[in-house]
Amino acid sequence: MVSEIVKEQDKETPTFQVVEVTRAQLDALSEWPMTGWHGSYRWLPAGRGPVSPIIRAGDKIDLIIWDSQENSLLTNGGSKAVNMPEMTVSSSGTIFVPYLGDVVISGKTPDAARKQIQTEFSPIAPDAQVQLAHNSGRGNSIDLVSGVSAPGSYPLEGRNITILSAIAQAGGVSGALRNPLVRLIRGGKTYEIRAETLFENATKNVLVRGDDKILVEEDKRYFTALGATGSEELVYFTKEQITALEAMSIIGGLADNRANPRGVLVLREYSNKQLRSDGRGPSMHQVVFTFDLTSADGLFAARNFQIHPKDTVLATESPVNAARTIMGLLGTAVGLSNQLD
Repeated sequence: MVSEIVKEQDKETPTFQVVEVTRAQLDALSEWPMTGWHGSYRWLPAGRGPVSPIIRAGDKIDLIIWDSQENSLLTNGGSKAVNMPEMTVSSSGTIFVPYLGDVVISGKTPDAARKQIQTEFSPIAPDAQVQLAHNSGRGNSIDLVSGVSAPGSYPLEGRNITILSAIAQAGGVSGALRNPLVRLIRGGKTYEIRAETLFENATKNVLVRGDDKILVEEDKRYFTALGATGSEELVYFTKEQITALEAMSIIGGLADNRANPRGVLVLREYSNKQLRSDGRGPSMHQVVFTFDLTSADGLFAARNFQIHPKDTVLATESPVNAARTIMGLLGTAVGLSNQLD
């Protein structure tokens, strides 16, 4: 098979491109476009916010205004307090308060909103005291969509709720998932990280915000193993990036007495827009990367060459083994012939 690939490369009009991977070429090859995905996971930086929640549109506000003043505008009869329950913060961020009109409280903490309302009452009710209770609405909650034990919508009780706390509140990551990947959808953008990385690295434990969507799904990236290897199957990525040498290890290495260590191949396909004619990228849709694992140069090259999702890792058979197979077939044929004679 290796000789066939070399012959194809030497044709006047080859049907695929052949690239021998060496250490000297690794830097140039690392600049070639990614296939199968965008190349790396994008995640948010961790940080901390104030402990108190922030009032948002759609939240519910309970107001109680206490005023012991005689002939108060706010209270009547023997009551010293007026109760205004379950006022919804409007889309413009306001609530209506008698004698004050529309008061903007969106973006403030409950305590700041309470002080603001009490201050605005000062000219008409100097002794009035305001009590405010805040209940998160839809805009101040997060959705745990999939991959957890208890999917659903969860209100944010503070501004320091982390994504790990949110996942734990929903019962944790489902144990049935293979190589789980955490996705966070925020503001029309999607961020993702492997669950094991999130669990191991405290700096990745970001704060969640109202209206965040969190999904835990299996990492569906894979490569195909074929030929004289320990297995012939679809192999799912067990980490963010996998090198050619790691791929060989994952699939059980080269089969003894069968594989040709000079003929380890990685087959990859590029799209039209990824092709280049200046030698700084693939010039053909189909590219075969070749490795010689009998040399230190080839081993180090394989150790640093990145496998892309949907690549095919192919270990060709040893010419000696092929010859043995042919001789075995010939021997069987001779034996049958003798029996017939």
